[in-house]
Parts: sequence; structure tokens; C-alpha cells
Amino acid sequence: MATHLVNGDSDSRPSFSRLSFWQRVREFAVPPSMIETATTRRRAGDWAGACAAAAVDVDLDLRSPARVHGHALASRLRADLRHLAPDLLRWHLPRIAPDGLLRPGLTLTLARYDTEGRDGARPVHLVVRTPPAWADGGQRISLALWDGSGRFAGTARHPHPRPSRRFRLDLHRHLWDARRTGELRVRSGADLPPPGEAPPGLLGAGVTVPPGRRWALDRWEAEARLLLRAEGRATGGAGTREDTTGVERTGAGAVVVRVGAGQRLVLEPAGDRTPSSAPRIVAAPAGGVSSALPVLPDAATWVLPDLELVRAGAIGADRLHPLVAPALMPGQVPTAPFPTPDPVAGPRIVDCRGARHRIGLVDGALAALDHDPAEVRREELLAALTGTPLPCFQVIDAAHRRPQCLPDIRERLNHGDTAGALAVVESLLGPAARLRDGALRDDLEAAARRRIAHGMFRAGLDEPAPGGVGPDRHRPRTGRSRPRHATFD
Repeated sequence: MATHLVNGDSDSRPSFSRLSFWQRVREFAVPPSMIETATTRRRAGDWAGACAAAAVDVDLDLRSPARVHGHALASRLRADLRHLAPDLLRWHLPRIAPDGLLRPGLTLTLARYDTEGRDGARPVHLVVRTPPAWADGGQRISLALWDGSGRFAGTARHPHPRPSRRFRLDLHRHLWDARRTGELRVRSGADLPPPGEAPPGLLGAGVTVPPGRRWALDRWEAEARLLLRAEGRATGGAGTREDTTGVERTGAGAVVVRVGAGQRLVLEPAGDRTPSSAPRIVAAPAGGVSSALPVLPDAATWVLPDLELVRAGAIGADRLHPLVAPALMPGQVPTAPFPTPDPVAGPRIVDCRGARHRIGLVDGALAALDHDPAEVRREELLAALTGTPLPCFQVIDAAHRRPQCLPDIRERLNHGDTAGALAVVESLLGPAARLRDGALRDDLEAAARRRIAHGMFRAGLDEPAPGGVGPDRHRPRTGRSRPRHATFD
């Protein structure tokens, strides 16, 4: 199938609703129980416990950076870890279509510590990594250090251990650092009008940016200035310009903006001494000239999905992350954590032989409440002989094999919320139920196999087969194939 993306390289006419996609992601990707447990542990000072609650594997030893780079760096690292909100980080990580899973095989910088090591200047990065697609069962991520030397753990097994220039959060601490979440409103452009067409005079001749609410056009210049200052480059006045031959040249005061597959723009902020001037955007020059320029992070390129949902009225404060809601919906934040709805409550009613019968839990298993034991045994025997049982027993059989809430169970399994998926199954079938052959059992078994594949990847015991994505590559069926390298933000 064609690859369709959200907040990344995208077709201008996606085959699914962007807002409905993000509604599903916000409902299932970071469960309320994860947020509540991780928040409680973080506030208690247990950063490692918070990471465990948010399905983050810690691949770092704080003694190693202190020994190699000194205690000052280790102290800064400890402070950042104490204020790391791993559930908020998971909330904002890049995602891919169509299931909204974490972008696989990615290394993102969370913080960068400049230091002088024995082998010269070598910045140390606090990074978060997502596993390759073949080992993404459970949607676990890992936290590690990287300085380019390979001395820190976690680099050998990862397909892309070097931090990505495009996907980085060191300039967007408000997306993971609990001390900085108050900056979200300004950095997301929540106080600005909804973006649409590019402002007049912003684009150079022959340059077009696909219209729509996804582009954070009004924030590009400010974010570009932050990026250039962080890279120690001039801001404005030395960027892209025409020489005497009419050929575009690119200088230090410009950044590259990705706006589609293979499409790059170069943005030159207005000069520092001419604040009234408008920034300029031109097409990236041919060749590799623009490759030396900083890349505007994806977190700055696209409108925050939560902001889009809020503006469209598609989500309320009770469905936002507790650290996101105060910034985007001030005054509307609930005092209690948002609840997880119970898919089943009380007996269900079935029309059976002209009467209304009840189906409910008996001794921990789903049963027909209005049929006597002899009739139950007779209907079970009839079903075993491929006959057609009574409606009550047909409903029970369907609940075991392919229940109506199966799409929600699949979403939870896909996003690693195994506990939530099993809670839904138990509330539907009872804790003592024995699953029958069917889609539900297949999905649970497939999710278990993918978790095993992830464990083998973590242990360095397996590699993906040539042309494939790893052993036993099954994902709960969604009725559509899953592109492996589509991008979300």
C-alpha cells in the first residue's frame, strides 16, 4: 500500500483523517495508568522507577560519565534525570502510520553536555532510542548516553546509534523536562492564529509549501534562531542569497526545513539588526551544499497534534496529558486523572428464542444466565459437532473468538499496553475464561511473540532475517498492512 504519514513526509491527500488518527493515538499510546504511576514515582524522586513505569529501559550507569568526564557533568545529568517525565516523553515521540506506533530505529538527543575529555572536545548526549521495527513489540524505548566513542552501552545492537539531526529534543525540553512544561504554550504557537497559507513575502520565487494546519509557519523563524544559536552560527544576513551569476549560495545563517519526501527548503531568518524584516525561504540548492546546514527539528516544523485536536474541539482537557493540558487549555484541567472507560458493565441482553436472556460472569467465566446446566451441555456438544447453537451461546462464542471490542484490544496490544488489554479481556470474558481459537487468541499470541522478539533484541541474541523484519513477524491484524518506515511526529 502507499505510505501515508502524519507530521512527517506526507501525501497531500492522506487516505485517513489526521485528527481521528491522533485521537486514537492519544487514547491508547500512553495509558492513564502509566501516566499516574510514572508521575507518582517521579515526584517521589525515583526517576528510575518512573522510567520503569513508562516502559523505558535504562542503559546507563551514572558512575561511567563521572569517571570519564568529571563530576560536574554527572551532576547535570543527574538533575536532568530527576526531572525527566518519561510518560511525557513517550507522549511526544515521533510516530508512524497507520497504527500510530513509535518511529522505529531512532536515536533522539534529549540533552547535550559539552565537555573536554581526554580525547579532546566531545559532547555527551543523553539519548532515547526506539528499537528496530522487527523488535518493537511492547513499544519499549531505552535511555542511554552517546559521545561518539562507543564506550557507553546500547550502541552496538542499535541500527542507528548516532543521534538524528532531524529528530532531536535537546532544543525542546518542554516536551520531556517537567521543569520546562510551562514553555509549551509559547513554543507550540497556541497564542498565535491557526496557521494556513504561508504569510506573504515569506516564500521565495517558485517555492510552495503545502497549505494546511499542519505547518508551524509562524514559529519557523523563532525556532530557526534557537537552532542557529545552539549551533554557534550567525542568525540572518549570511544565509541563502544570489551571487552575480544568479546561482543560489548558502551561508551560515540559515537552516534546512524538510517539507516532504526529497523536498528541502532553506530558511534564512531576518538579520538581528533588522527585526522588522521578514525571513526568507527558498528551495534548497542542488548538490550537497545544504547538507552542511542545521536541520530544523521536526518538533519545530509541525503544529503540535494536541493543539490541532484542541482547536478542532476533538479532545478535552481530561484526555490530554496532565502536563500538556494546563498549557493548552488553562482553567479547564480536571483535578483527577482521566479515567479509563470500562468496556463491559453488568449483564448483557440477548434475544434468544423470542425471549430476552442475560449473559454475565459466573465463577469467573462468561455464561448464559437463563439456560440450565443440561441445556448448556447440549449446546456445547452441538457446537462441537459444527451445529448452530442458540443465540446466547453464539454471542458467548463470538466474544471468545472475535468480540466487538477487539479493535480496542488490538490498539492496546500494538502500543504495548498488555495489562490494559488483558483487563479488557477479563472484564469481557472473566478471569477464569479459556480462550477459544479465533482472532482474539491469535492477537494475544502474536503480541506475546513480538515481546519475545524484543527481549532477544535487547539481549543481542537475534538479528532480522534478510529482507524481513525479524523472527515470527506477526502483528495483531488490523485489516491493513503496516508501512515500516513512515514518519510521524
